[in-house]
Amino acid sequence: MKKQLILFFILITSFTFAQSPVSGSVKDSNGIGIPGVNVIEKGTSNGTSTDIDGKYSISVANNATLVYSYVGYTTKEEAVKGRSEMDVTMEDGQELEEIILVGSRTAPRSNIDTPLPVDVVGIKELTSTGQVTFDKALQYRIPSFNTVQTPVNDATSLLDPYEIRNMGPSRTLILINGKRKNLSALLYTQTSPGRGETGADISAIPTDAIKRVEILRDGASAQYGSDAIAGVMNIILKDNVDDGSATLRTGITSEGDGEMIGLSVNNGTSIGDDKGFINYTIDFSKVNQANRPGKVSALGEADPDLGFGADLNFVQEFLSRKPDAGNINASPETAASKFLVNGGIDLSDNTEFYFNAAYVFKKVNSFANYRVPYWRTLSDFPYLADFFPGDNPTTAGGYDGYLPTFEGLLNDYNGTIGIKTKINEWNVDLSYTTGGNTQTYKVNNTQNRNFVYSPSTWIDSNNNGSVDDGEITEGSQLYRENSPQSFDPGGTRFTHNVGNIDINRILSDQVSIGFGAEFRNETFEVIEGILSSYDGGGADSFAGNSPENSGKFNRYNIGGYFSIDYDVSSSFLLSGTIRSENYSDFGNTFVYKLSSRLKLTKDLILRGSVSTGFRAPTLHQIYTQKAQYSFIPGQGIQVGGLVNNVSTQAKLLGIPQLDAETSNNFTIGIGGKLTNTLNFTVDYYNIAVKDRIVLGSEIGGTAFDVNGNNIGTTALDDILRDNNLSDVSFFSNAIDTKTSGLDVVLSQKKIGIGSGFLELNLAGNYTIKNERDGAVKNPKLVEDSGQSVVNATQEALFFTSRPETKWILGASYDINKFGFFLNNTYFGKTTFKQQGMNSNLRTEFTPKIVTDLGIDFRASEKLTISLNLNNLLNVLPEWSFKAENAAGQAIINDTSITSSGQTEIKNQSDLITFNQRYSQMTYDGYQFSQLGAMFNLSLNYRF
Repeated sequence: MKKQLILFFILITSFTFAQSPVSGSVKDSNGIGIPGVNVIEKGTSNGTSTDIDGKYSISVANNATLVYSYVGYTTKEEAVKGRSEMDVTMEDGQELEEIILVGSRTAPRSNIDTPLPVDVVGIKELTSTGQVTFDKALQYRIPSFNTVQTPVNDATSLLDPYEIRNMGPSRTLILINGKRKNLSALLYTQTSPGRGETGADISAIPTDAIKRVEILRDGASAQYGSDAIAGVMNIILKDNVDDGSATLRTGITSEGDGEMIGLSVNNGTSIGDDKGFINYTIDFSKVNQANRPGKVSALGEADPDLGFGADLNFVQEFLSRKPDAGNINASPETAASKFLVNGGIDLSDNTEFYFNAAYVFKKVNSFANYRVPYWRTLSDFPYLADFFPGDNPTTAGGYDGYLPTFEGLLNDYNGTIGIKTKINEWNVDLSYTTGGNTQTYKVNNTQNRNFVYSPSTWIDSNNNGSVDDGEITEGSQLYRENSPQSFDPGGTRFTHNVGNIDINRILSDQVSIGFGAEFRNETFEVIEGILSSYDGGGADSFAGNSPENSGKFNRYNIGGYFSIDYDVSSSFLLSGTIRSENYSDFGNTFVYKLSSRLKLTKDLILRGSVSTGFRAPTLHQIYTQKAQYSFIPGQGIQVGGLVNNVSTQAKLLGIPQLDAETSNNFTIGIGGKLTNTLNFTVDYYNIAVKDRIVLGSEIGGTAFDVNGNNIGTTALDDILRDNNLSDVSFFSNAIDTKTSGLDVVLSQKKIGIGSGFLELNLAGNYTIKNERDGAVKNPKLVEDSGQSVVNATQEALFFTSRPETKWILGASYDINKFGFFLNNTYFGKTTFKQQGMNSNLRTEFTPKIVTDLGIDFRASEKLTISLNLNNLLNVLPEWSFKAENAAGQAIINDTSITSSGQTEIKNQSDLITFNQRYSQMTYDGYQFSQLGAMFNLSLNYRF
């Protein structure tokens, strides 16, 4: 094998053309060096960037042309003509001219030349937000990008759902240096935004390792394959060798919690005689818990319909000592270690070996809902007095309830190796990518109410005495003394291996082509928990994975594409791509994309595209099956079942196997510059998804007796009774959807004020339409029961749980040693229809503006001190009830007292907030952080 590889390298390099090193500097019109300028060999992906002094070095063919581009300057092209030194002066220009790599399978183009809408965000823009993680930084830089922590922090505390254009995390493809990033092992199953979805863990990527981010706001399945329905995010890693730094970060919320400390080091070095480079990043961080519980309603807790039907005096005594009912929710304690390396080595004059690798370890400590003593009572479970002794003066052993903990461990890795070369004018890129994500859990300070050890000691509830098997008093209940209080419920793991070959060539001044192939293997594993974590209903708060629900599942797919760009004239570009893929588990798919760009004037372009797309169901969606603890309004926490589509239960219910989603995308936009420094883009998008995969609502029994016991006679009822479940949910291709909207970007560069420069940016996203198209496709058994897999609660999560519109107005002012950044983010309204709430009502989160202020002080050439005041005005999410009709308005206006001792609208509020435990955000979600003002200080030292 080794000999074959050597022969392969010799064969490749024998066809390459001689290259020569070229070095020089790039300066502005004032003779000042410009750092970060992209220097690209035209028609290839060979490139570099200038250092802090504006200097660069690159090896190119003797007859090459170099393209120089940078935000705010006009792109410049210079033929090498055998020169070894090339100094260039760049004139003020426009942001649209940065060379981008995402969105094209032919030669890279400048942003002014691409027919596709692309946002380019540099490291300065990311770090100026003052956010701790990369995903939260994007939240305050890209209007169409949304992410927020979920109200319930068990497994979802390891990874917050994110999405572009309100399409869910599964429909945005993540690339690192142009190569596919692995998915997370986590499947979101709570009733919150992102339900039923999974995505790559972008929060694991250290911000200091990023050179820039390219976000393609258009469907790109033809170019990249599955998942690229809403868009593509390409994360370009740093490749500099002489601009390293160390950053110390600290922070705290205005409430005095959520303390953060972090240390990051980024540096690089050249390899050999400037034949290659290595850039590495090490990042450590620790964020303490922040807690924002509500004040719990005693009347709601005591009411049998809203809470637990407990004695009001007992409830009031408990809440007098614990007004928040012992709940801890908001932001969990998180510790993370991140390592990343990016490098390249010239194997010959025209062949480069490149590589990158990353590893992330994350530990999260969070909590389930507090099990109050009138929920898990001593009358039902007398042994709890011994398990959880407390300081309640009215109970045996001082039992005062207990707070289950949830501890999550995440390991994420990805790596790519590849070779780029040129063979007879053909640019060839061969690569192999691997990646994986493992999440395992620990649950402590809880119990399994039904776990049986063998042999075991039994307690007879009628006489509180120990009995042997068979000696049971009539009417008694039996309990096990020795349930453990710590559990290992298992976890999940996802891995993939991807091989790519990408080839492109400029055939003439008008035509360039690209083609390639991809082979991908994916494996999803459900890791079995210990017996006590799943037996008899499992650990109270988070049930483990049972053997029958565990296992390892895999598939493979192979795909190929062909792309062509035709410059009909210097102003008119036509581009087309076709792609075919075959999946081992559901067959073939074929997609295409057509796009065009027309330069109306020197400073104005019109662009548009039409395309088809697809998204394969993830292995998580196909094979996940488990017991799920969920909040059911009016019933508290119930145990439901998630049934996968290939199980025996699914066949009994008539649930079909999952198929791929398909989409039709259309975009049209206009962009250009109004003055030399004022740029704009406006893009309309329309996305129609057919057979969208959703995790349906909980389907309950069909008939009940007066005690609430299921007495139905259908297969659905049998499955619920046999598995001791209150309800069942499953994935299905249940709906077709339509999404349309506008993206707007306006950027004003370099306004001279005094001896400094001011820059202004306004960017916005407005959702015109986001809704279901046609009837829900229910299985017959569900339809016959009068229920639906998509109810009003689910529709709100899919379509209105993210801001209807979001705008970001930013300003930066640099003067002498100071830099000032002011960012105002407008979060539009979001709408929910919480489960159990009166159908005549809805909840709306009020539009809010969050203001962030950043101040940089360049104390010396090497040291910069940065202060960020995020959410400076301490703005918090705020919601209210809205009437759907006259009946809803009557409920809002009604001041009469109900049997619960409070008004009906207060009953509805208790219903959807778990009696005010989640008063600020309800149980389903909100549109921005509930933590309020945060203060962050960082010190950056350049090496």
